[in-house]
Amino acid sequence: MTCIITELRSRARPSPACRPLPATIEVMHGDMAANWAFAEDFRPLGEPALRARDRASELGLAAPSPGACALITVLTAAVGAKSAVDIGTGAGIGALAVLAGMPTGGVLTTIDAESEHLDAARAAFAEAEIPAGATRLINSRPLEVLPRLADAAYDLVLLNATGAHDTDRLEDALRILRVGGVLVVNGAFGFGRVPDPALRDPGTTSVRELVRAVRGLEGFALTLVPAGDGVLVAVRQ
Repeated sequence: MTCIITELRSRARPSPACRPLPATIEVMHGDMAANWAFAEDFRPLGEPALRARDRASELGLAAPSPGACALITVLTAAVGAKSAVDIGTGAGIGALAVLAGMPTGGVLTTIDAESEHLDAARAAFAEAEIPAGATRLINSRPLEVLPRLADAAYDLVLLNATGAHDTDRLEDALRILRVGGVLVVNGAFGFGRVPDPALRDPGTTSVRELVRAVRGLEGFALTLVPAGDGVLVAVRQ
């Protein structure tokens, strides 16, 4: 699947490690690019999220795709997350996806080092009519905030891969996650560059190391979903 997504997103030369799919699988799946586009359009973003995407663009921020947001919402609802953390909130699009899946009374803690990012997220929450008590916005570096969060206290942790200090955030993200909780890594393909081993710039390498670290976890059920720029899911068992 990684090989397929590499070709879909960047049309780069496939890795030598990639092997062609058996003919039966190719027939079963048909046009993978069309399938991917159909899945992305299956659950469109609401107006607050669309406006948040506009703000993200103005700020030069990456934004989760509709497919990635839908998956985040489903995972949040499936685990019944009453307490969640969004690491690297940006303009709040992923946070809106988490909030959409949280039950009444749930609280999402959002962490971002840039005040203008949290201002954008705050505007998105207001437009979505999110109750004030449902969010806790922290304007600080995640590496400074995460160590202060309680052990095994959170049902879901959304870790947005940024291409900088990604693995540094992972240790605390796992520490605060309860048994049965879900770690969601958004942007696991690193703008479609992670699957290509020839690309070794610092940002791509940071995300690749994060993906490798999560893949090596013991005591977790794992999957990498080709939604948006890649959503890596790990459930603590």
